[in-house]
Amino acid sequence: MNLHEYQSKELLKRYNVPVQEGYPVDNAGAAEEAYRNLKTQFGNNFAVVKAQIHAGGRGKGKIKGTEQRGVAVGKSAEQIKEIAGNILGGTLVTIQTGEAGKVVNKVLIAQDVYYEGPNPVKEFYLSILLDRAKACNVVMYSTEGGMDIEEVAHKTPEKIFKEWVHPSGGLQPFQARKIAFNLGLSGEAFKNCVKFVTNLYNAYVGLDCSMLEINPLFKTSDEKIVAVDCKMNLDDNALMRHADLEALRDISEEDPTEVEAAKFNLNFVKLDGNVGCMVNGAGLAMATMDMIKLNGGEPANFLDVGGTANAQTVEAGFRIILKDPKVKAILINIFGGIVRCDRVAQGVIDAYKKIGNINVPIIVRLEGTNAVEAKKLIEESGLQVQSAILLSEAAALVNKAVRA
Repeated sequence: MNLHEYQSKELLKRYNVPVQEGYPVDNAGAAEEAYRNLKTQFGNNFAVVKAQIHAGGRGKGKIKGTEQRGVAVGKSAEQIKEIAGNILGGTLVTIQTGEAGKVVNKVLIAQDVYYEGPNPVKEFYLSILLDRAKACNVVMYSTEGGMDIEEVAHKTPEKIFKEWVHPSGGLQPFQARKIAFNLGLSGEAFKNCVKFVTNLYNAYVGLDCSMLEINPLFKTSDEKIVAVDCKMNLDDNALMRHADLEALRDISEEDPTEVEAAKFNLNFVKLDGNVGCMVNGAGLAMATMDMIKLNGGEPANFLDVGGTANAQTVEAGFRIILKDPKVKAILINIFGGIVRCDRVAQGVIDAYKKIGNINVPIIVRLEGTNAVEAKKLIEESGLQVQSAILLSEAAALVNKAVRA
């Protein structure tokens, strides 16, 4: 589950991680008031307006049809109000959203941390995520933080450092010091960075994050280390331990079909292909998509109906797949272990009759518990459904239908 920047920062503060302070607002009038509050708190005329969407590249992105950036600085209440008005309700297009963009419903009015002082300011990059290959968490960091971190990783990968942390031992003090040293820090900034990294790792573990990214990680002129931006992704499987965090979910930022699938306890991920897949079991679903690609096709989705599939869940899955205009064929691949094949077959038949006017070919492979009964139901239904025994045969039939 992705969180907005302002939500992520509030969670980091629970773990004593210093952040760029700010106020989330949903209208221009509130933005003006937020600016005045920040000016009173920090005595700075400058403030930053930051679009709140689940996508990166906001600083370079633009509101569709305008030259307004997704992140902009203002130095008066009037400027902040105008910038917020230009962003709110607009569609922000960034390198991560694609041309469709995302509608901005909130902006964060944040303090300006780039003020001048006795020491130079610096931007770094730091993130924590799971390295599955090593079965460890990994802290990735670089002296080259900011909007061009992707270019840094591509052109100068030697500037990206990694520190692996075994989950049972946690981040060790020497590792936090090593990170601060590699970032070129010294004195008070070094000490503050060690504290920052330690507390950030505690937040990553305590909140059950699957990814936590700070870009930029900022050294202020007075040697403080501050999270200016934050992208936080929570492990969906751990939300049972965090009821308060689950309430932070913003479904307006998620794919509507994935939201609908969740209502029926379907594991659904939309992809870019043209073959709709309905399978029971994640492993079989992956194998099915592999077979489709090996036969020259492209999966349009990952859809796992689970081990307790029934006619209702199958019908729901059918409807969700058919909402994708790119789908030219549907492959249903069910191995009846826990789930009974005849229940799935009945679901296919009921969905076909209820939905009506299904203009894409449907290939069904049902094997396992009550597979014979399932095939009989399909054959006697009178529906235009092709059946297959082997998975390779089913994939070939699908790809033949797609090319027809």
